[in-house]
Amino acid sequence: MAMTDTEFHQLADDMFQAIENAIETAIDEQDADLDIDASGNVLQLEFVDGSKIVINKQEPLHEIWVATRFGGYHFGFVEGKWMDGRNGGEFMLFVQESIERQGGIKLSF
Repeated sequence: MAMTDTEFHQLADDMFQAIENAIETAIDEQDADLDIDASGNVLQLEFVDGSKIVINKQEPLHEIWVATRFGGYHFGFVEGKWMDGRNGGEFMLFVQESIERQGGIKLSF
């Protein structure tokens, strides 16, 4: 059964909130320097070196797209998880690794 737009937004919003919560915890615990800008369908993370990770909802495709300084990735919802269409990686693990790689900040979800 196909996902509705409402279901897509609920799943994506829950995930965005989990990322924001983990970052706020890391900022408090690690004295990390990371700016979060959540606006509409976009969650933008800016690191102290000026680099960014941009996570956005692609509603027509029911995908989450992520742009890091290492490349762009597309995640679709498959069997209860957000998975990368190219390499099969799981979204939350990918975000966690990307934030550590790009900004040296360790998150835990």
